[in-house]
Amino acid sequence: MTTATAPQKIQKSKSQWQVIRTQFFRNPLARLGLFILGFLYLIALFAGFLAPYGLTEYSTSDRISWAPPTKIHWQDDGKFAPHVYGLKRDIDMETFRDKYTEDPSVKCPVKFFVRNPDIEDRTYKFLGFIPSSLKLMGVDEPCKLYLLGSDNFGRDQFSRIMYGSQISLTIGIIASLLSLVLGLVLGGIAGYFRGLADTLIMRLVEVLSAIPDLFLLILLRAMFPLEANPILVFYIVGGLLAFIGWGGIARVVRGQILSGREMDYVQAANALGASDARIIGQHLLPNSATFIIVAMSLAIPGYILTESGLSFIGIGIVEPYASWGSLLKLAQDGGFESLDTRPWVLLPGVFIMLAVLGWQFVGDGLRDAFDPRRRR
Repeated sequence: MTTATAPQKIQKSKSQWQVIRTQFFRNPLARLGLFILGFLYLIALFAGFLAPYGLTEYSTSDRISWAPPTKIHWQDDGKFAPHVYGLKRDIDMETFRDKYTEDPSVKCPVKFFVRNPDIEDRTYKFLGFIPSSLKLMGVDEPCKLYLLGSDNFGRDQFSRIMYGSQISLTIGIIASLLSLVLGLVLGGIAGYFRGLADTLIMRLVEVLSAIPDLFLLILLRAMFPLEANPILVFYIVGGLLAFIGWGGIARVVRGQILSGREMDYVQAANALGASDARIIGQHLLPNSATFIIVAMSLAIPGYILTESGLSFIGIGIVEPYASWGSLLKLAQDGGFESLDTRPWVLLPGVFIMLAVLGWQFVGDGLRDAFDPRRRR
């Protein structure tokens, strides 16, 4: 008598990208980094909607400099009725500086999903091309809704942080993409053609790497006027960051192409008459996909920090636009007073830290997922 055995369940084999995705999401820090970046980039995407005020908007009647965060009162007579009170300016007799207190005689309800098309500064372009003036919340004059306080010009710090996220988070991706393109093209030319092209490109990389990055950035930025168009400055800074960062990528790509160009499939493609551009673009560079993905994810936080540093010392993003680095400069201007009386000016540094940590966690997770020796 024979016993029947239960049929074994056949497991389907996973593709390489499925294995990488599984390994990536097993890493708790990688998941945390992905969550942080998703949160920050959603803020950047909906910055105009989330910001109660425009980027440069301030009260023309009474400039409220260094106002503390506005306290929202959520109930009125036991009912849900969010409202804020007006601000009353006093003089602190100990420090002889402005002191703001709530004025209960002036009460303004907090309105949600409001439109103010008559105020030019509150009109923005959603997704970059859809004109809109819809705001998540707002209050009527003379009340103010300073969720994170105001700066020295009486502008809403929360709104400027929201708008600043668009520049600080975007410039890292733009600079990394530009440096990646430069590194792939020049590294591919140096590794495939060798000879004079290899010598010239590698000597240029050595010259750039011999000069400290910050000094080189300041030197190159000094070639352009500080009072240039802010949009032009944004692209200039992105281009400069890419110019100093492509050398490392070019070196690695060159090494991989030098080893790959002697492979049989490359020799076969060459014998069949494939052009040099086709061999480099479709046969050699795809082998560098792992390095490209990891290098980009790890390079972006470096570019975010570098742009923040340039804006912090006043040669990066200029007024009326703002980045997290230029907003953090307010803390330096205030000195120790920023820590004592207006700590909200330090909040852009928290956002910079979160963005850098998020990209570092994602980059480390991708590196471990692509490395078979680190898989679990």
